[in-house]
Amino acid sequence: MIVYRITTDQWSKSLTASGYAARWSAKGYFVIYTAESRSLAWLENLVHRSGEGNNNLYKVMLIDIPDTIPIENTDAFCLKKDWHTTDNYGYCQSIGSKWLNELKSAVLKVPSIVIKKEHNYLINPHHPDFKKITLTGNEDFDFDRRF
Repeated sequence: MIVYRITTDQWSKSLTASGYAARWSAKGYFVIYTAESRSLAWLENLVHRSGEGNNNLYKVMLIDIPDTIPIENTDAFCLKKDWHTTDNYGYCQSIGSKWLNELKSAVLKVPSIVIKKEHNYLINPHHPDFKKITLTGNEDFDFDRRF
């Protein structure tokens, strides 16, 4: 399965995680956030960048997750009804932290808040299967100036 990540050119050459806090990870937890499509990766960037940095210095990373790698699904966690609200950041981060600490899988499938019924895939760089996940390509990406 190919997943997508849009990032600045300097970070597009390897699979690295920042350790910054995000929806599914608390500060200090290293997670690589990816999306199931280029368009979802773009929309996720758009909502988080708030108009800053929408320029031609971005790349789309194409990341291959082999079919032999198990993918854990957040359905297993039975998300509560309002999981997607800003008030529940801590709730989502606790799920991500639990997944990272347990090392049951290298990949966690999570629902997108931006587009219902679509998904993002979190990659744990500390899992033994991480070495099987590869960066297979980089493409130039230009944000549409109308956004």
